[in-house]
Amino acid sequence: MSGVCLLTGATGFVGQHILNALDHHRVPCRVVTRPGKEEFFRQFSNIESIINTDDLFAESFSFMKTACAKVHAVIHAAWYVDPTDYLQSAMNIDCLRGTLLLAQACSAARVKRFIGLGTCFEYDLSGGYLSIETPLKPDSIYAAAKASAFMSLSEYFQIEKVEFVWARLFYLFGEGEKAQRLVPAIRSRLQIGEKVELTSGEQLRDFLDVVVAGRKIAELVTGSTCGPLNICSGIGITVRALAEKIADEYGRRDLLAFGARPQNLVDPPCVVGII
Repeated sequence: MSGVCLLTGATGFVGQHILNALDHHRVPCRVVTRPGKEEFFRQFSNIESIINTDDLFAESFSFMKTACAKVHAVIHAAWYVDPTDYLQSAMNIDCLRGTLLLAQACSAARVKRFIGLGTCFEYDLSGGYLSIETPLKPDSIYAAAKASAFMSLSEYFQIEKVEFVWARLFYLFGEGEKAQRLVPAIRSRLQIGEKVELTSGEQLRDFLDVVVAGRKIAELVTGSTCGPLNICSGIGITVRALAEKIADEYGRRDLLAFGARPQNLVDPPCVVGII
């Protein structure tokens, strides 16, 4: 591939692993990030330039077009993902609006390829095993905003002759996770020898290491795949089995209190991707 890849959300949980994979493949990157992140980017050898903004989603068309100038591909990993409220936050509407504006800027700047990050929550989860043919049925503002972006960009980029990929993420874990998420929450309790209160743990989920996800997404820059795809393992594992695997690292299965927390009645019993 010749040309620069523009990456948004490069310091985020997923974005930093995408950037690491792009660095490994020596793909030159222009990153859009908040001010004060220069030290973070010194570890990478492929940074072509850094564009600072306090809020990408509040920026103008002119800003975004300038960011996209002479760019071959865009990986749009930025979004509002605070684990305490992201599912129902109105910030999702801002992210959607800004994403559509970024898409228009890409077209105006003659970007060849746009890779956006979606979510498995866009799907009708009642089916359990989810392929790209599974109907969409979002049940949160977050999922609805992501699904809206997918549908709008699918039609827009087809008209504008921009290659479009929509990578739907499943249950990622690993380096850089926020403390409130499942895996680091379990680890933090086990490390200090305290009981981990969990539900029954019978929910079946598709867990994938974020390092692997980052590599899969980075590979889309140089690939020819277009349209929606699932970024997942394709393998279901219960939350209980995952928790036990982590506890075994500490030799402390005795600290896992399954059933101490009530089941979430709206939590689907099975969410597994089909690759």
